[in-house]
Amino acid sequence: MRIGELADSAGITPETVRYYEKVGLLPAPRRTPSGYRDYSERARERLRFIRTAQSVGFSLGEIGEILALRDQGQTPCQHVRGLIRRHADDLQQRIDDLRVMQRDLARLAEIAESGPDDDDRSTHCHILESATPVR
Repeated sequence: MRIGELADSAGITPETVRYYEKVGLLPAPRRTPSGYRDYSERARERLRFIRTAQSVGFSLGEIGEILALRDQGQTPCQHVRGLIRRHADDLQQRIDDLRVMQRDLARLAEIAESGPDDDDRSTHCHILESATPVR
């Protein structure tokens, strides 16, 4: 199949397909006698895997690691389990940080509503100076 058909089937642009080839996520396809790229069904499956892995938060670098393991004949599931655990932990930390930020913003909104518009004693703005910095 040609690059446009492959790209459409994966919901990406032909430029993205070329980029994936350039960075090694997608092997270079055979070429037709006239020089067109000729992709196999395996390329479509590989693109689906890449898109699925991206949808759960894996970076292209991580996806490349998984694909490299598979291309070497190894089963990458143990590596994937570790990545999933790390991503889940990172996501939980971000959720926790957002909850702290949400509480802080609610408190700051109360301060903003009850206090004066300007406070000459403040270096910048007395409302924000009472915020709790997030890590």
